[in-house]
Amino acid sequence: MSAEAAPAAPRRSRFIDRGSSIGLLLVAMPVFLLAWLIIFPIFSVVVGTIFVRGADGATELSLASYRFFFSDRYSLSNLWVTLWTTAVCGILLLAIGLPIALYLRFSQGRLSAYVQAVAIFPMFVPSIILAYALIRTIGPNGTVDLLLNAVGLPKLRTPYLTPWGPVIGLVWDNLPLTVLMLTAGLSSVPNSAIEAARDVGARPLRIFVSIILPRMGNSLLVTASFAVLGIFSAFTLPYVLGPASPEMMGPFMQRTFADMNNPLDAMTQAVITFGICLVFGIFYVRSIARSRETRP
Repeated sequence: MSAEAAPAAPRRSRFIDRGSSIGLLLVAMPVFLLAWLIIFPIFSVVVGTIFVRGADGATELSLASYRFFFSDRYSLSNLWVTLWTTAVCGILLLAIGLPIALYLRFSQGRLSAYVQAVAIFPMFVPSIILAYALIRTIGPNGTVDLLLNAVGLPKLRTPYLTPWGPVIGLVWDNLPLTVLMLTAGLSSVPNSAIEAARDVGARPLRIFVSIILPRMGNSLLVTASFAVLGIFSAFTLPYVLGPASPEMMGPFMQRTFADMNNPLDAMTQAVITFGICLVFGIFYVRSIARSRETRP
């Protein structure tokens, strides 16, 4: 019996080694593409903004482009508008998406299915179509203005071409993903815990604060990170709906590169934007690592 079982261990070891080799081969190509198309361009741009060609054509170490950005009032105002828009959109997304996710998680029936369909519908609408739909709705002489004029009310002060224009568009555009991620996070809340709390007389607010919210900390962090990364790097909606000055970093980089023909400053703006987004990316990676560590 023991003689027959002895060769089983080396055979299992060879099987594990073969499976590990196949797994490494399967991930080799995606990792190579990731390094080639994402990591290498990032390092190339960072190095290109630090080592620049001088007047004599020689490459030299220089931080002049970064000093210009952080000393230029217009560049700082664009960065501030981007940070403000991202913060406002993130707060509004959580304030709107969390109640919808709670309703979808704990409600059943045809009405909840309709609510879910309406909440997810913007995911299938391209950003450019959404932008022009908002212009025709809340823009000057849009549908809202026509309806207000028909009943004798004053005209709407349109948010179009103001900092609130991109906020409305970005919240509408990112709401489906926010709702889906929060709903997925709520699925980890067991019904037995909620029913037990109700049996002892806990009210809905107490259930939310003491049972639901502590289990959603990781989901809220991941959702906020995705929202910030998507909003901070947005281009179409801020370009179409936002003001010409100040502008968000996406349109600002495009105009600096194409209209002003200044690749160095555009790359500097991209590196600064990437540095800010990297902070939220680290939060996301850490939250994913923590969730894997807590798995049984």
